[in-house]
Amino acid sequence: MIAETICQLARRLMQHPAAPYHEHAVRAEVENICAEHGLPFERDQFGNVLVRWRTAARQRPLILAAHLDHPGFEILRALSPTTWLAGFRGGVADNYFRAGIAVRLMPGEAPAKLGRRKGNSRTFELLTKNHAGKDACAPRFAVWELEDFSKRRGQIHGRACDDLIGVAAVLVTIIELKRKKARVNVLGVISRAEEIGFHGALACATSGNLPRNSLVISLETSRELPGVKMGKGVILRVGDRTSIFDPEATRFLSCVASELMAKRKGFQFQRGIMGGGTCAGTAYHERGFQTAAVCVALGNYHNSAARRRIAAEYVSVADVCGMVQLLMAAAEQILQYQELTGKLPQRLKEMLREAQKKLRATAQVQDFPMP
Repeated sequence: MIAETICQLARRLMQHPAAPYHEHAVRAEVENICAEHGLPFERDQFGNVLVRWRTAARQRPLILAAHLDHPGFEILRALSPTTWLAGFRGGVADNYFRAGIAVRLMPGEAPAKLGRRKGNSRTFELLTKNHAGKDACAPRFAVWELEDFSKRRGQIHGRACDDLIGVAAVLVTIIELKRKKARVNVLGVISRAEEIGFHGALACATSGNLPRNSLVISLETSRELPGVKMGKGVILRVGDRTSIFDPEATRFLSCVASELMAKRKGFQFQRGIMGGGTCAGTAYHERGFQTAAVCVALGNYHNSAARRRIAAEYVSVADVCGMVQLLMAAAEQILQYQELTGKLPQRLKEMLREAQKKLRATAQVQDFPMP
């Protein structure tokens, strides 16, 4: 059931190309999904979407944060009827930008190709074959010409798994909590312009719209690195390239995940820093929110495949299911936060008493004489 819903929503979201500051079509799809499932939502003053499901208003809020955008080109101006000047926004290595790569101009989905680099910046010509005509809609952004969505061999493939899989996980988690009639206080924060410095998350974190006592969980897809494996479960993201997230909040998720693994056959999880990039968790963490993070391993991170190829990203459906299961359990068990996170300090106190007793008893024992 969860896997099917994940794939259905991911397909709907991923059919809408997006780039930083050009997320309007996929945002509209998020709002359509919320309306269909009776989930209250609103846009903040920055265009981020806030999805609330609050059946236990006095509980500590749990924020699930993901983002709408993906690296892409922003159209700067027309150079001729068939040539556009565009700046690339997002993290892709320079050696992937090879002339002739197919791109898609948006809106309108007009085919084009990557042309010459202009100067030393990430600015390029985009070349179309045909004159669009004066009545045609001028493009505002462009994306790599890749498949929007497919599912094969237990994996989702598409241009923008990052982070529309995270967005789908937020929505499926809240939909499933509603279906279960769970007593929770959950807020989905679906932000804009993450790929150029988590602009939407930073603006939301400082807006006053988020309760300061919230526990924030940042959701991402993250480059597969040594120590974690795709298909081996959701990853508790201890940190990213620039930050280590809150140890107590991470311990809470670890306790919830361990209990879930003991109870639910097939659930598995991993731990890792996931230093391939900086995620929005850093934005919330640095703005004073207690923050933890989860992710799933991502293939072809930012469409950067082996041998300098631009290719579709991919994730394991089972890993995403595990992410949703963990988030649901965390939302339902947040009332046990102190109990779960307090187990380690209590165990350390017991160990300290035992250590002090034994250390005192043996402190004056005569050492064997040196030969």
